[in-house]
Amino acid sequence: MQVALYQPEIPPNTGNIGRICAATQTRLHLIGPLGFSLEDKYLRRAGLDYWPHLDLVVWQSWSEFAQGPGSRRTLVLAGSKLAPSLYAHVFQGEEVLLFGPESEGLPDWLVRQHPRAQIRIPIWGGVRSLNLANSVSVCLFEAYRQTRDLTEL
Repeated sequence: MQVALYQPEIPPNTGNIGRICAATQTRLHLIGPLGFSLEDKYLRRAGLDYWPHLDLVVWQSWSEFAQGPGSRRTLVLAGSKLAPSLYAHVFQGEEVLLFGPESEGLPDWLVRQHPRAQIRIPIWGGVRSLNLANSVSVCLFEAYRQTRDLTEL
């Protein structure tokens, strides 16, 4: 499994996602342009001392990412308006979970390119979405639950 953030905007979210990825030895792709500097103190604070353990790859644009891992791995797009439910999706273990910017999610043109590889986290309360870092956690751990034996960790 790998995680990719398309044009992330909020440094603490990206820092927390970096920490999640470091804790699970999951590669994190940041696809620019980024809404902050990687030197941002809030990004580093959220990742704490785990940042050096992160397998991080930064891409300057979507086209650069799409020519690399975006062309070699199955992308699974995650968003609050996509379907089906995360829990209806069967993971194989080699996917890249792709999340969009906090303010608007993944762009329509990208969603249209991947109509069969979409998921959403079911929400039945009175909110429209979850925090991005929480969403990555839920999706990543469900993918690992389906594809790895986590009982002995």
